[in-house]
Amino acid sequence: MRDLAGLWSEPRHVVAICGGAVSGAEAAAACARRGIVTIVFEQNTRPYGKIEDGLPRWHDKLRSQEYARIDECLSHPNVLFVPRTVIGRDLPIAELGPDTGIAALLLANGAWRDRPLPVPGVDAYVGRGLAYQNPLVHWFNHYEDRGRDGQPSYDGPRYELLDGAIVVGGGLASVDVIKILHVELYRAALRARGIDVPVVEIEHQGIPKTLAAHGLSAEELGIAGATLYYRRRVRDMPVAFPKDDSPEQLAKTEGVREKLVQVLAQKFLVRVAECRIPLAPIVEGERLLGLRFRKSELQNGKLVEIPGSDHDVRAPLVISSIGSVPEPLDGIGRKGELYDFADMKTGQVRGLSHVFGLGNVLTGQGNIKDSRENAREISGHLIADYLGVGVGPRDGAGVLDSAHVQAAGRGEQAAGGAQQRPKAAPAQLRELCERVRARWSAVGYEGDYRAWLLANPPS
Repeated sequence: MRDLAGLWSEPRHVVAICGGAVSGAEAAAACARRGIVTIVFEQNTRPYGKIEDGLPRWHDKLRSQEYARIDECLSHPNVLFVPRTVIGRDLPIAELGPDTGIAALLLANGAWRDRPLPVPGVDAYVGRGLAYQNPLVHWFNHYEDRGRDGQPSYDGPRYELLDGAIVVGGGLASVDVIKILHVELYRAALRARGIDVPVVEIEHQGIPKTLAAHGLSAEELGIAGATLYYRRRVRDMPVAFPKDDSPEQLAKTEGVREKLVQVLAQKFLVRVAECRIPLAPIVEGERLLGLRFRKSELQNGKLVEIPGSDHDVRAPLVISSIGSVPEPLDGIGRKGELYDFADMKTGQVRGLSHVFGLGNVLTGQGNIKDSRENAREISGHLIADYLGVGVGPRDGAGVLDSAHVQAAGRGEQAAGGAQQRPKAAPAQLRELCERVRARWSAVGYEGDYRAWLLANPPS
């Protein structure tokens, strides 16, 4: 096991980070470069977060690029990586306070919890006609995983993607979800004819071209397909943001959104029903068999429901993809679905002067301005590369660059703040290192980050 004795030879600043993906890794590197002992607690075996489990697996080049960037950050000698450890469960927040020598605790644990579908009583049918985005995408990314012995290794929840399903959403995640539905439906239909086509090939080529390469057409396969239901107009979808608020830029952005949906229809045979607000479940026996919707329209910039427009949409599967929020953490106050931040600019958690939020924990619905500015920076790359429906290179270059830059900036900010606080005394450092070593023993980690990844590679 790695020798940590050198870390407590003199007083040093210590920062703890919850989560090791983009925000956590960049913050860790920023702190480590300043000589700060940085302890990164990661809930999973690997630190890649939604890059691994929430980004559909056809983003193969982008994922490899991001893995490398995260690995570089977490390989710094001042970083102590602690995998398979959930803050608030395996390690109480109270044990990560200033009295232990930790100058700051940074929450970079992302947003893993689905926002509830706003339909009364519908959650009673999870697993019985209703599915949520986050576990479904995780399944899609891993259900074909195999271990070193070549045997299937996935042991989580399983999903049957049914023809005629509907997706309720409208953002980037819902676009990915409905693409997953269609890629899997057509892949299964091809497999039934003895044709096995990899997921990445279907997504890169598109469904019509993939079928044509095998002398087939969509009509021959008889797939009805899925539909994405969005409460607003297509031109209002949050998948591209104007550079400014001028009428010209707004009109251009609305055109990009409409073009995106057109290309989705052409390349993935996706249908989008706009201006539809979900109201009530359609239930038969113990299963959800669809939703009742009401039409909406925009009047003077405000979304207004249209009386008398209610209509039923029956479907064998409903997938909710309306956004994600952070998981609750014992010891961290909440304000609605988000953590309770006393200062949105710094990310300081109310009542805990040493705890700060980073990344998706902070820049979700609770901080529209920051999210929008970040989205403006990366939206061009998202349209062309991330969604796979534009023109230009498909290597993912630049897709998450601004996210890394933003996270590194917040990390530098946090490191500077931590250095204004007292250093941990050698005795405190030794105690912290011993606690880290004890946790390493509990999870089977030897303290060598690169060796750990070799033994536990992503699929």
